[in-house]
Amino acid sequence: MELRQLEYFVAVAEERNFTRAAERVHISQSGVSAQVRRLEHELGAELFDRSARSVALTAAGEAALAHARAALASAAAVGRAVDEVTGLVRGRLTVGMVVGCTVTPLFDALASFHAAHPGVEVRLQEGDSDRLADGVRGGTVDLALIGAAASTPDGLDALTIIDERLVAAVPPGHPLAGLRHVTLDELTAHPLVCMPPGTGLRAVLDQACAARDLRPSIALEAGASDAIADLAARGLGVAVLSESMASAYADRLTALPLADVDIPALLALVWKPAHNPAVRALLDHARRAFGTAGTP
Repeated sequence: MELRQLEYFVAVAEERNFTRAAERVHISQSGVSAQVRRLEHELGAELFDRSARSVALTAAGEAALAHARAALASAAAVGRAVDEVTGLVRGRLTVGMVVGCTVTPLFDALASFHAAHPGVEVRLQEGDSDRLADGVRGGTVDLALIGAAASTPDGLDALTIIDERLVAAVPPGHPLAGLRHVTLDELTAHPLVCMPPGTGLRAVLDQACAARDLRPSIALEAGASDAIADLAARGLGVAVLSESMASAYADRLTALPLADVDIPALLALVWKPAHNPAVRALLDHARRAFGTAGTP
């Protein structure tokens, strides 16, 4: 029995598909199938029911899965223990990034980390903030840059990068354009263009509206601030952005502070309290790139 066979078995079990599992472990589907067959032959039992379109675990497979995961975790722990002693950083690191991210210091941190630790394979995974936080908790993501409302997710260590308020952004000629600031009631009287659910900015908006029992009319949703600004500039709704996002579009949109919304929008790096040397090394590069120091 080989560790790679257990890795392929776990990949198929989690993906429930041999093709996706092969993409995940970066070998051919036939290679994954052959190694899983060898594992089944050695164990004397079929681990998967292949009769349906979606691969399902058999009773034997269900019984083996937890032990296979534990074996892989133990093998990884051996490598980490040696790395701790020798000072080496290697392996694989999955970094999450909120969709539409244009925070270049994160890219600078990844570049400097890669130059310093070429033995670490870095994978970048986009997603909404809620899903990325769940991925960090579940161990499928090692470190993630996410948006949050008011506070960072429970159970995770965090380094807050940005802490700012929401603004409304409107084009010239909009009924709100002549105001110095707007209230939430004034904002929600108009159709809105904003981030989708699962993002930090949307969480701030939803929490603020819920506290006032307001039901905003969400005309359009987009995962990137550029798209939100472009839609608002064309008169399709009032853009809801963070202060720093809105400042990038000052040539075509007027940013109006929300006078009665005090919930901060956060951008933060999050990771599990028990993390490996590669995560610690990347955090050091991130702190330098973002101009922060010390521990969060």
